[in-house]
Amino acid sequence: MPPVIRKPDEARVIRAFGDEMILHLGVADTGGKFTMWTNVTPPAGGPPPHRHENEDEWFWPLSGPCEFFKDGEWLTVPAKTAAFMPRGSVHTFRNPNAEPLTMLIQTIPGGFENFFAECAEEFSRGGPPDMPKIIEISARHGIYYYL
Repeated sequence: MPPVIRKPDEARVIRAFGDEMILHLGVADTGGKFTMWTNVTPPAGGPPPHRHENEDEWFWPLSGPCEFFKDGEWLTVPAKTAAFMPRGSVHTFRNPNAEPLTMLIQTIPGGFENFFAECAEEFSRGGPPDMPKIIEISARHGIYYYL
């Protein structure tokens, strides 16, 4: 596999769940080893509590503060706080700010961008997304929500 250098203006942008995923390195770039992106979350945004069967996930908030849910409780952290959520752990994050929250996020193994892109197709259809379809897509990718 050859080395990859991706400039900011060359990154693929995927939009779903009200968030923007700016894909820096995906499964095709890393031989499936990991995925790395900048996530932009609007004020009050963030996914519902969920767990991944397939990926470990780590976060590096570039702006802040950011709120993380782990072990059944919320924790507010400043920018540049490292957070690791191993596969199987119920977790989430949310943006408590009046401006967008940006975070560098990585998953191992790679491929998270495929899940996000499939969901983006549902969100781009116009009108409210078909949530049973989103839940089905998520389950196919080993992601389960706790609503």
